[in-house]
This record gives sequence, structure tokens and C-alpha cells, in this order.
Amino acid sequence: MSDTHDDYVEGDINTIDEDDEVMSEDEVTTSDAAERAITARAALEFIATSLADDPSAVSVAVDERQGKVVLSLQVGPEDMGRVIGRRGRTAQAIRSLVAAAGARDGVNATVDIVD
Repeated sequence: MSDTHDDYVEGDINTIDEDDEVMSEDEVTTSDAAERAITARAALEFIATSLADDPSAVSVAVDERQGKVVLSLQVGPEDMGRVIGRRGRTAQAIRSLVAAAGARDGVNATVDIVD
């Protein structure tokens, strides 16, 4: 529950600043989209390192395919089951969170888990 007397903080991710521009999908170029997926990449790195026993083995590569930003997640072999989860439920939850973070950046982000 939020307090009605909360102070506005410029640049806060939960607020929209006056000078923030929202670009339409037509305005986003393919080379620009990977650079703009900062929130999606940070969210994926945070989630994966939090789940992994060996956070130093976590790596995220950003690529673009068919107008989408594809984040390739690589973890250690002992952490693969933890990241995928039972019946892929954890992986699907990660994909949903990263897609929402990508939408914040104005890009269509997906996650590939690489073994």
C-alpha cells in the first residue's frame, strides 16, 4: 500500500518523468533494441544469480532476431535444473518477468536457456 505523502524521486522506475519518451515499435531499430533492453538484461542477471549456487557461472548474451531481443542465459551444469524448474515452471516465470522488464524498455524480450 502506498502512502499518499510519498516524495517523487526523479528517475525512479516506478514513475514516469516528463522528459521520458515512449517510442513506438516502428521507431525502434534493430541495432537500437538490444542496447535499450537494459532493464530486461539486469532483471535476468539478478534472477539467475539469485537462483544459482555458482553465480560466477551465470552469463547473459544479448542478440536480436526478427525484431525481438533474445537474451541467452547460460548457467553452470549443476544449476540448470534449478533455473528450469519442475516442468519448466521456473523458466516460464523467468521469461514472463523478463518480458515485462523488456516492455518497460519498449522492446520485445525473450529468454533462451543455453546448456
